[in-house]
Amino acid sequence: MSLPTLPPMRVPTLTEVVDWPLVPLVAAEAPTPQPAEVPTNEAPAYEALTNDASVHEPPPAPQIDEAALTQRILADLQQQVDAMLDQQLRVAMQPLLNRLADTLALQARDELASALRDLVALAVSREMIRLRADAPRGEPS
Repeated sequence: MSLPTLPPMRVPTLTEVVDWPLVPLVAAEAPTPQPAEVPTNEAPAYEALTNDASVHEPPPAPQIDEAALTQRILADLQQQVDAMLDQQLRVAMQPLLNRLADTLALQARDELASALRDLVALAVSREMIRLRADAPRGEPS
């Protein structure tokens, strides 16, 4: 069984002012702590950090190929326009295509009915001619 740990004797409050010692910060030569050193609660002063020129310099911006960026944006826009145009054409053309299909079906039905009537009339007239030719003719008495 382990013993319960006791809370610290003194806990700093948020309103307490902490003094930071001034320690110059060199970006290129960061000292490595030696194993014998004991870390302290001291940190570099705010002024030392803000006076360093490398802190204020923004990172260099990456080179942008303007032509490639333009081509990529145009390709993206072209895809969006194509998709939107396709959708709008489908919506606008659907009623027209439905009416056209209905009209074509009616015309085809009328043409088929007319052709069927003509075919039946021709078949009936041929059958009548054949029946008249095969009918016994009365002999003169």
